Amino acid sequence: MRVLTVFLALIASPALADYPVIEAVSVRGTGESRSFSVTLTHADSGWSHYSDGWEVLDEQGNVLGHRTMAHPHVNEQPFTRSLSGVTVATGISTVFVRAHCIQDGWGAQLFEVELPD
Repeated sequence: MRVLTVFLALIASPALADYPVIEAVSVRGTGESRSFSVTLTHADSGWSHYSDGWEVLDEQGNVLGHRTMAHPHVNEQPFTRSLSGVTVATGISTVFVRAHCIQDGWGAQLFEVELPD
């Protein structure tokens, strides 16, 4: 039983997962339509393990925009990709960005972004 407990703790450990790291986020635009540029670092190793997307969330966790990466960036680290036309309701001053790995899923990192006026 002890071996099983240790094994389960190891497979659930975030240290074993290789989540993308959000290095920077920039926002352009005012009003309800914004453009986001997100810089990620990830140990992309090929088609079976790469950072395949990121999304912008409001404070309630609603998805405001999603950017899909269609291929690995093995030799391009860190890398920046943009998404325009993200609708952010009037009155929202803070959003969060999180990144996804095709193999490990959503990372726990929520990158907080203060929106320009």
